[in-house]
Amino acid sequence: MKELNYDELLNIKTGGDHRGYNKSFHYHRYEATPYSALELLFTRYQLTSSDHIVDFGCGKGRLNFYIHRFFQASVAGIEMNETLYQEAIENQNRYVKKFRNGKEKIQFHCCLAEKYEITPLDNRFYFFNPFTIPIFWKVIDHILASVENFKRVVDVILYYPSEDYIYFLENHTVFELIEEVQLPGLYEHNPNERFLIYRLAY
Repeated sequence: MKELNYDELLNIKTGGDHRGYNKSFHYHRYEATPYSALELLFTRYQLTSSDHIVDFGCGKGRLNFYIHRFFQASVAGIEMNETLYQEAIENQNRYVKKFRNGKEKIQFHCCLAEKYEITPLDNRFYFFNPFTIPIFWKVIDHILASVENFKRVVDVILYYPSEDYIYFLENHTVFELIEEVQLPGLYEHNPNERFLIYRLAY
């Protein structure tokens, strides 16, 4: 299915990269994960309706709506840019007109990633290289603190992962790599075209 066809199916608008939206050094510009990449990821990595996913740097909410539609899981989108956050809310309003059960299980928060309070139910965390490594450190520290208080298995999913993210997870945390999903036809020319999935198991 083409990018636009998924947007039509989900009754949302998530295209574009909006380079001018973000003037922060620490937060990167918006770019949605390609639907073709999501299709491949979820042939290798499964979610259930009981999972709670947090998408850091969710932009217009593409991942949120895709996951809810196909897995009925709960999804929280964290976006610091108010313009993108408003577009995500507009997309949610369109989405629930078509899929009414999405109202309760999809949430968006307009805040800095490091200010989001991890809930005891959050167990899957998605990052499409949304910010610099100091912010990533803080977010991972919050995840680890939450797990200390509420023991559970949590996964960190990286798309187009930076070497800094990989080094930090593998050398400064107890997360372990459980899966690598390379995008055929793209990875051969750009080794960043892949997903890495790390798990913290208790």
